[in-house]
Amino acid sequence: MNFTFFAIITILCTLGFTHAYESPPYTVIHAESDFEIRLYKDSVWMTAPVKETSFRKATNDGFHRLFQYIEGANLNNSRVAMTIPVLTSIVPGAGPLDSSAYVVHFYLPDKFQATPPLPLPELNLKPDSWTTTCKAVRQFSGFARDKNTVEEAGKLETSLRGSGYSTSSASNFAYSIAQYNSPLKFFGRLNEVWVDVDGCESAKVAAY
Repeated sequence: MNFTFFAIITILCTLGFTHAYESPPYTVIHAESDFEIRLYKDSVWMTAPVKETSFRKATNDGFHRLFQYIEGANLNNSRVAMTIPVLTSIVPGAGPLDSSAYVVHFYLPDKFQATPPLPLPELNLKPDSWTTTCKAVRQFSGFARDKNTVEEAGKLETSLRGSGYSTSSASNFAYSIAQYNSPLKFFGRLNEVWVDVDGCESAKVAAY
């Protein structure tokens, strides 16, 4: 594990990373045994594009820059509270011949949703505003690695066939991996595969 990333996570754990944190609000529209459909409301995230071919290395690199941002490396010198999940999105066509493969996302707390602190230019971060969106979600345990994230995404794709929900052609990402735990948590870990889908944006329900 990258030493700097390990040190950052150790600090987060010392500060209480296992405690409850803000996360993006959503409503469950449809649920089956191995996946569910969620409606996420409008939200703003800070993002770190990463030129890397490894999911694990990309997540470490992106989160390292985002951690500097939330610790005050922004034009406001503002401290930003930790949120969950840390989301790593895979750009379609990612692979050895396309190294601009990942974007790591940090959900901004409610306090900063309307006015995100501007990151220092050298961090190469930018805010990303999400409109209300549908996501198919599959949960899995253990540590999220290069091999099992691809396998879990494939299982979600299989589950969606014949479900009435189709992958959104307007999505910028093939899929995303949401991680909810520190690397220092070895048991009872929670990860999710997210895929943008069509079919529930018009549901007249309030996100919680």
